[in-house]
Amino acid sequence: MAAIVDKDTCVGCGACVDACPCSCIEIVDDKATIGDDCASCGACADGCPAGAITVE
Repeated sequence: MAAIVDKDTCVGCGACVDACPCSCIEIVDDKATIGDDCASCGACADGCPAGAITVE
């Protein structure tokens, strides 16, 4: 499983960065980027107001 960011939907607000318990998300070029340490917990998807993150 992995969290995936839809770059077209992401608004770069940083809510996912604050929600991530693994601290593996950063905003790069105004879009969320999820690092390799992602635990696929879904906290970022739950915290994303734009609905830009899914966990597959």
